[in-house]
Amino acid sequence: MGVVIGVVLAHSTGSSGNSSGGATASPGPTGSALTALTNQVTSVPATALATVGAGAVTARPSTISGTPLTSGGKPEMLYIGAEYCPYCAAERWAMIVALSRFGTFSGLATIRSAAENGAGQAEPYPLTPTWTFVNAKYASTYLTFTPVEEFTNIPDKSTGGYTPLTNLTAQQQALFTKYDAANQGAIPFIDFGNKFMSVGATYNPGVLNGLTWSQIAADLHTPTSPVAKAVLGAANYTTAAICGITSDQPAAVCTPAVKALRANFASS
Repeated sequence: MGVVIGVVLAHSTGSSGNSSGGATASPGPTGSALTALTNQVTSVPATALATVGAGAVTARPSTISGTPLTSGGKPEMLYIGAEYCPYCAAERWAMIVALSRFGTFSGLATIRSAAENGAGQAEPYPLTPTWTFVNAKYASTYLTFTPVEEFTNIPDKSTGGYTPLTNLTAQQQALFTKYDAANQGAIPFIDFGNKFMSVGATYNPGVLNGLTWSQIAADLHTPTSPVAKAVLGAANYTTAAICGITSDQPAAVCTPAVKALRANFASS
């Protein structure tokens, strides 16, 4: 599967209150600029994705086994991450591209990963431009997407970590504990219907360093760009995992080339 690069999520770093400081940088486009940006990221041409193929992926999903994970009568894709996390920041780009092939997002907002935690310790890949799923909604006839951002990107000096945002349900915590144990609770963690999982960044977040949201979005439409090779490659593997829980539907998305990527999945 490659080396798992992720953030170990320390639940004790959260606080019930008294956060200090604000977001670590400007959150990015809003209003009509955000609408245009979202449209660009959620409409990457199938030809661009097909051209990139496996791309510059450094880690791939792995197979797992368990009782099928469903929600609302559909297979469920569970994501656990945090707004401060640079590896989650990278992975959200790929998730949004992939999930937009199966359904529609609304309410996406831009943020940056954190520069340092409440103890003043620097984060890797600081201020990576990304998105948050906190107020986002996703509609699909093929699957249910359940995102959980456990912490904000706001440092909390009282704990040395970040302010808490969303608590896991008992079921989510059980899945997180069961399947992410080998990685000591690293995030981002993605459970594809209890059939596949992905832990950590699946490409080098450094490829996004120094770029704006608009530059990244534009690069996604240029298959030869380093950003496209990384993000779209990751998106294709995510697509392959999703196809594996939707009975390879829709056929227009779950093409033979996409399905073939599952042969590269690791065994956990």
